[in-house]
Amino acid sequence: MKISATIITLNEETNIAEAIESVGWADEIVVVDSGSTDRTREIAEGLGAKVMLNEWPGFSAQKQLAVDNARNDWIFSLDADERVTEALANEIAGIRSAGATADGYRVPRLSFYGNKPIRHGGWYPDLQLRLFDRRKGRWNGAVVHESVVMVEGSAVGRLSGEILHYTIENTAEHEKMISERYAPLGAQKMFEEGRRTSSLKAALAGAFAFVRGYLLKRGFLDGKAGFNIAYLGARNTVLKHKILRDLQNRADLK
Repeated sequence: MKISATIITLNEETNIAEAIESVGWADEIVVVDSGSTDRTREIAEGLGAKVMLNEWPGFSAQKQLAVDNARNDWIFSLDADERVTEALANEIAGIRSAGATADGYRVPRLSFYGNKPIRHGGWYPDLQLRLFDRRKGRWNGAVVHESVVMVEGSAVGRLSGEILHYTIENTAEHEKMISERYAPLGAQKMFEEGRRTSSLKAALAGAFAFVRGYLLKRGFLDGKAGFNIAYLGARNTVLKHKILRDLQNRADLK
């Protein structure tokens, strides 16, 4: 059982070496870069990765391009800001030696907010389907929160070793990600699904997002980071609805 590890990048020179080293057990490492202006591609090539350059088509399409250009049918997909733990690497080694008992495997992902691991607020275990047979699964084409979808009837297992996700350094970075990526893409997805909103829906959705993350999902157990995550999660929800309202208003004028 041979495995190709795939990673997509854009200006990840501070991350790419550790990401590649964490999947050094793979039979092949494919990096698809969307036009980095730093040393990302140079570092990746120096570590033995197969590096491709492709103009940015979106998260899902770029990840699928990496899958399509891999030599092996079994794929392990990793983001540049993620790391495979030793426990997960050992677990995958066991699957390789004994043979796969499923067509794909979900992996728990532990995200860090600054230096703090976040285990509440709906952020953990954050199961991600990252090890899969590409003959049975592919990226779903979603503009945000993309995921691998398996064909009907596929067997999907769960691993216990974790992926570590060094996602957000501070609240300023979090706010920027919301305003530039998650809220606009989330609103676009909602619009394409035919969803509608209003000022009242936006306010109620934002309030519920905070209560759900901070209280119902016990985000308060993560301290100040848990509060910031819940607050900015609510902010993301409100902004997403605001952008959706703008989209629907423009559509109504046509």
